[in-house]
Amino acid sequence: MAQENQQPFTDDSKVPPRGRLPDGAQGAEHLRHIFYRMGFDDREIVALSGAHNLGRCHSDRSGFEGKWVNNPTRFSNQYFKVLLANEKDWKKKRLPNGVEQFVYVEEDADLASEDGEKPEELMMLPTDMALLSDPAFRPWVEKYAKDKDLFFDHFAKVFAKLLELGIRRDASGKVINEENVEDGYKSAPKKSDTATASGDQGPGQIGHEAAPLKEENKKFQGRKNGAKL
Repeated sequence: MAQENQQPFTDDSKVPPRGRLPDGAQGAEHLRHIFYRMGFDDREIVALSGAHNLGRCHSDRSGFEGKWVNNPTRFSNQYFKVLLANEKDWKKKRLPNGVEQFVYVEEDADLASEDGEKPEELMMLPTDMALLSDPAFRPWVEKYAKDKDLFFDHFAKVFAKLLELGIRRDASGKVINEENVEDGYKSAPKKSDTATASGDQGPGQIGHEAAPLKEENKKFQGRKNGAKL
């Protein structure tokens, strides 16, 4: 039987194995090895790294610990500003688990937390520091630190490209991957290129297109787990 708490849109076969995602302990050439084969160039690698404006690392998950910026819940270009502003002050630190990262306590009021609290130690991964030392990556770090709108524009485009990796569509935008067949895994429909009102949504805010797909994926997961439907 399928587990009751299993998310219907989760397909474990789509989770990439270790080695296909970047290792934060590596350097510039590792980033290129990972992202070049996906079709990304140096500018796009730096733009994608800007996702580190959000969230933080947890030692029990990635091995690293801490946040990149003082306000990790607001998307901005602070990651690039902090990376550059403290370039000479980042210090290598070995965590109790043996993992090495770079740390700095930000004292600049313009870059510190807006809630008035004393800023905590910030961190950078070795791959983050590689953006400064690599001559092809660094110019984009500097540009994004100076121009938030430029970063937002480039990030939006490259993130959309990342989400579409492996997806093939016909002229109408319909997904035509082999696994997207009758009684197989069904992807969500392509979103409109223009903003539209959500007037077709009902209880639970599930639109008329998403609800049937959710049910189909639930059945698909049940078959994978041997459930009798």
